[in-house]
Amino acid sequence: MTVRPPSLRGTLLLWLLLPLLLIAPVAAAIQYGLILRPALKAFDRSLGDAVVSIANFVRPGPAGVAFEMSAQTERSIRTAQDDAVYYVVLNPAGDVLAGDPPLAEPRLRLATDEWQFYDAQLFDQPVRVGARGVACGEGVCQVRVAETRTSRDLLRSDMLVAIGASLLLVAVASGLTVLVATAHGLRPLQRLSQQLGARSLDDLRPLQPAGVPTEALPVVEAMNRLFERVQAGSAAQQAFLADAAHQLRTPLATLKTEAELAMLQPHPPALAAPLARINAAADRAARLSSQLLALARTDASARDGLPLETLDLKALASACVDEWVPRALQAGVDLGFELHPAVVTGQPFLLRELLGNLIHNAIVYAGAGSQVTVRSAITGGLPVLEVEDNGPGIAAEDRPRVIQRFQRGPQATGSGSGLGLAIVNDIARAHGAELLLESARARPGSDAGLRVRVVFAAAAGLAPGAATTAD
Repeated sequence: MTVRPPSLRGTLLLWLLLPLLLIAPVAAAIQYGLILRPALKAFDRSLGDAVVSIANFVRPGPAGVAFEMSAQTERSIRTAQDDAVYYVVLNPAGDVLAGDPPLAEPRLRLATDEWQFYDAQLFDQPVRVGARGVACGEGVCQVRVAETRTSRDLLRSDMLVAIGASLLLVAVASGLTVLVATAHGLRPLQRLSQQLGARSLDDLRPLQPAGVPTEALPVVEAMNRLFERVQAGSAAQQAFLADAAHQLRTPLATLKTEAELAMLQPHPPALAAPLARINAAADRAARLSSQLLALARTDASARDGLPLETLDLKALASACVDEWVPRALQAGVDLGFELHPAVVTGQPFLLRELLGNLIHNAIVYAGAGSQVTVRSAITGGLPVLEVEDNGPGIAAEDRPRVIQRFQRGPQATGSGSGLGLAIVNDIARAHGAELLLESARARPGSDAGLRVRVVFAAAAGLAPGAATTAD
């Protein structure tokens, strides 16, 4: 089971949003406490004002403490918008002088002008009580006022809703800001990733650091240094391969010429087979060295030194077919062409090598008595180069594999090296073209066969002239 590496975006969001989720409730609790405390004190001050108002009606006299308050004043004190208000006045002995007797409990000892606020139950409902000691002769009377908690509870509910809504708005806005900031901050890395993902395997140009954050510059610089080392190693390898292939061509050509001359000269019959094998081996080695040289030149560093030209695939294919006609006749293959103008921009040497490999493969693998047709045309607005044969073809499941280096189809005959289609694919990709392997069933009277199509990205223009066909 493959373990997926952690996401940078996910890590950033986790470390930014998780603290926000933890801080928001704590901030809400602190804000609630800081706002609620002054509000509750304001309620207690209002309750204390009522106590002071009632205390003004306590009158000590010779006959004892008297309490004189009109009914109108009492109604005014007991009137509140949302709450019920109760009061009681106690003499120094703790007896009720006026008001609501249940409020006389519990017993409290208060000095003159001493205040006490507490919560209690009165008539089976919670109340807030304010009590004060009032001087009355030589003793201390008490005035207590109680108020139900409806207004206080409404205040708590309103504060909770307001604080919750404000913090939710802040949390959502902060979360969206974090998401947008994270996406914006990672955008240069995404562009860098897209820049790397869009490159071919042989594109080793340095990455452009423009717009890359300072923190990511060391990564870009390290990758550019890696590209430089890989490019230097690839250039050295390709140079060695090209030099070796080039140096082998002359001795191999000499060996093949000498083998052919030896076969033409009188020789004992016993030497006929060894000379034929030497000639075939020299021919295969010469072909392999030519392919290795072409492979080296398809490398990006090698291609940079070759000029780009605007050329017509019709003229290129016509010249290439003329070179291969004698070999096709020798192999018993009918080589023909159906050429239409198709203009592309590319490197003539590489495109000739591409077409030469396709024709060589068709002649070798289609076998004697087969037909091979080379075509060039504009199809769907795109230049197409095509080589078709009516040989055994390649099974669909084997086609992705045979374009790899040193890979051959299971039905392949002869002494090929498995480099032909790999070279064709490399050259096609270097020109922005696509290599397609298809069955040639559309050809009347043919077997499955093989149609190899090279579809270029766009036509540079159409050359004048009519189609030429020869069989």
